[in-house]
Amino acid sequence: MPPDLARLWRIAAESRLGRPAKLDVGRVVDAAVALADGEGLGAATLPRVAEALGVTKMSLYRHVGSKDELLALMQDAAAGPVPASLDGTGPWRERLRLWATEHASVLERHPWLATAPVAGPPKGPNMIAWFDAGLRALRPTGLDWGAKVRVVMLVGEYVGSAVRLAAGLAAGRDGTGLDQAAAERAYGRAMATLVDPERFPDAAALFAGDTLEDTGPNTAANDFRFGLELVLDGVAAAVEAAERS
Repeated sequence: MPPDLARLWRIAAESRLGRPAKLDVGRVVDAAVALADGEGLGAATLPRVAEALGVTKMSLYRHVGSKDELLALMQDAAAGPVPASLDGTGPWRERLRLWATEHASVLERHPWLATAPVAGPPKGPNMIAWFDAGLRALRPTGLDWGAKVRVVMLVGEYVGSAVRLAAGLAAGRDGTGLDQAAAERAYGRAMATLVDPERFPDAAALFAGDTLEDTGPNTAANDFRFGLELVLDGVAAAVEAAERS
């Protein structure tokens, strides 16, 4: 088995005589995740991890083969175990909606996870568990395996995109003292004075109306649910087509 997969699945190498090692894969990964959670993914460098653990950078290579491997380990650790709420049964749409909501909660706890590069399909035990839970949600449907994989990928990408957008909008409000609803009102009023209805007729009509005046206190959550239901509508159409064929 490749060493990186063995470390990802915590398959121990043959034991050696002597004192227990000061470090192990878990401690290295926990330190890296803590840095990323606190300061962003860019902070989780091997030198910073070594500094946090009080060891040399070279000593980390006994437990993590490369920066890319460290990222894969971090992603799997941050994903965490699948919550018990996803173990139930029921209509596929309810289960997939819950899967998406729980997935979003993980990304909100670890914002860097939504922006981390994707280097391939899921490989670690936690990522596989989330993938498996998504596939199980679709078990009652008539979709074939290829379609199920594409649906899980589609819903997962929607969740990541929505969380990234909400985080970006929140970052743009830093220092303004405005929540999202207030920021949207200010934006709409400013644009109403600038947007020429002859040049931008539909945008001008939007800004002239009251759509952005009363978006409510849970704008981000409402936006997430609205988009998710549109995605699930598309999945439902595919499911119905599969059942007819």
